Amino acid sequence: MKPSLLTKESIPTASRSATLQPMGLSDGGCPVGTVPIRRYTKEDVIRQKLLPPPEDTVHVVDPPLTNRDNFNDSKTRRIKPLKGYKLAIVSTEDNPNNKFGGASMIAAIYNPRSTGQQHSACRLKLIKGKNIIQTGWRVDPTLYGDNRTRVFIHFDDGTNSCFDLLCPSFVIVSQNITLGQPLPHTSTIHGKLYDMAFQIKWDQEKGNWWLFLDNVAIGFWPKEVFDDFGNFATKVEWGGVVYSPAGVLEPPMGSGLYPLMRSTTVNAYCRVITLLNDKGQNIDLLGSKLPTFSTTPMLYTVIDVPNYPGLDYNHTILYGGPGEI
Repeated sequence: MKPSLLTKESIPTASRSATLQPMGLSDGGCPVGTVPIRRYTKEDVIRQKLLPPPEDTVHVVDPPLTNRDNFNDSKTRRIKPLKGYKLAIVSTEDNPNNKFGGASMIAAIYNPRSTGQQHSACRLKLIKGKNIIQTGWRVDPTLYGDNRTRVFIHFDDGTNSCFDLLCPSFVIVSQNITLGQPLPHTSTIHGKLYDMAFQIKWDQEKGNWWLFLDNVAIGFWPKEVFDDFGNFATKVEWGGVVYSPAGVLEPPMGSGLYPLMRSTTVNAYCRVITLLNDKGQNIDLLGSKLPTFSTTPMLYTVIDVPNYPGLDYNHTILYGGPGEI
């Protein structure tokens, strides 16, 4: 099965790609008609019982209804994250009149230190009401049993939620790549940079939400798994999130540095961020300042740079922080 939107708007392929490698089979991928699925062990199942509740947000103050556009308002809603989560994000305005048919980013890949029940991630997140889908990279010892950086997806319909392929919410079509697979390379400060293009698109003909990594179709969330996510999302978020249980120090986010120097050689970034409208066309974000939010600015910060110098960056987000050292 292929998406009906392959020939429509795409994003640049990551120039320093940390692209996932094929699964290592002798012929370079799974046999025709089959797909790779990460094997889950008894230990995996035991650890998953220790996972925290899914990340979520509660909007507590509305901006005025007058003089605001779809995704830019200086009086944005305040966000209260679920206990234990810390965010450093850029987002669109959460306006029920928004109609976003997709979004993307090219994210720098790092390996922030996370132990025990901590996790640290960079994600692209699409929201409509209680329905949420997201993708990106994460370091999550509880979920994966190690400290490696892995590509992930997450699904939440307000009642059920799960990562990767742990519940029947995602159909994988790639014969070479699966979810939860470790990335072979990560960036180092003042050293070599690696990044990856993440994109979620709505298929206008079939109604499914497709995941692309470096412009390669990985799979889709079928329209049937949602009760109200057809046609469009009303809010999109880009940036970092960390989690630490009560009484445990907060882990680093991104590269582990504050984005003070506005330099992509030391700061974690989401570059060439894009939005699609409900017709699958790009929304021009150049020069449009988006709302930013940081739960704990003393630990993690985020900067929105609508016109970052260089064609490879365009609208770029810099985020991160050391956490509690």
